[in-house]
Amino acid sequence: MAPKQFTLDPGTRALLHDLEVSTARVLRRARLPAGLFAHGAVTLTTEEYYRFWDALDAEAADPDLAVRIGRALSVEAFNPPIFAALCSANLHTAAERIAAFKPLICPMNLRVTFDRTGLTIVLHWPEGPTPPPLLVAAELAFWAALARIGTRREVNPTHVTMRRPPQPSPAIAAYFGTHIREGEADTVTLSAEDASLPFLTEDESMWNFFAPELRRRLSELEASATTADRVRAALHERLPAGESSINAIAAQLMLSPRTLQRQLQAEGTSYQAVLGDTREKLARRYLADRSLPTSQVAYLLAYDDTNSFYRAFRRWTGLTPEAAREGGHLAHA
Repeated sequence: MAPKQFTLDPGTRALLHDLEVSTARVLRRARLPAGLFAHGAVTLTTEEYYRFWDALDAEAADPDLAVRIGRALSVEAFNPPIFAALCSANLHTAAERIAAFKPLICPMNLRVTFDRTGLTIVLHWPEGPTPPPLLVAAELAFWAALARIGTRREVNPTHVTMRRPPQPSPAIAAYFGTHIREGEADTVTLSAEDASLPFLTEDESMWNFFAPELRRRLSELEASATTADRVRAALHERLPAGESSINAIAAQLMLSPRTLQRQLQAEGTSYQAVLGDTREKLARRYLADRSLPTSQVAYLLAYDDTNSFYRAFRRWTGLTPEAAREGGHLAHA
């Protein structure tokens, strides 16, 4: 299957200008064509997308660049799905809409939860290379920017976490209204009250104008993915929540378990094979982070207990998790 492509909007060039960063130098560092933005919207693979953000980070050489990006964001620099989200009634509705269409513009899925404790947005990245820290921080900063643009109020998150947070910075703390703390996932939480504040940019007629085209593009993206790809993406979301059963994943994909298994068999695989492969790759990634205890890795992979994870990892590698860590045997198979 051809690699998935994600839209890097021409508005990115305006953002780089506002950041006083040379577009030409960033593209050169990222090994991307010099005329990338010459013909409107461009598409990048995950690898190219990550290279772009790594190059931007290196070119700017500013530890607080994510804050500058958050402050520089404007409606003009937004992709159509984000502009359409500003037509929503409030941040909660906007987050649900963005979660549906985010795969069009970034190699990432979002999980949105909303209850009395607040609106929490969790970033889920594809298996493979770790996303650039600047990209993660900028995605988190985006939510504060979106809330402020929509409500015209200085809305602050109540809680922000990153798996690899930046060094504490007065500028970052001032922007978010709180420090970015180390956590099991990349998340941002806003109070239920702030998430329900009305967007002054609400325009349902504009949303109705954008939505059909966005749905068409999303359908095309999903049609290009195999069933195994879709199962892996769903597992990335559901495993940390303790859900690994075919029933849970089939429900998320709006299929019956029997249909899901039949489609996987047609692709020469099975649910258990995809589950095992996904768990193994995630286990290698998690264990590479020595701050995560083995028991926590087992939890993130939805194992009932640590011993079950040990047995599975030994079956995959012939080693214990500790031996793999110490011996440097964590490269992806």
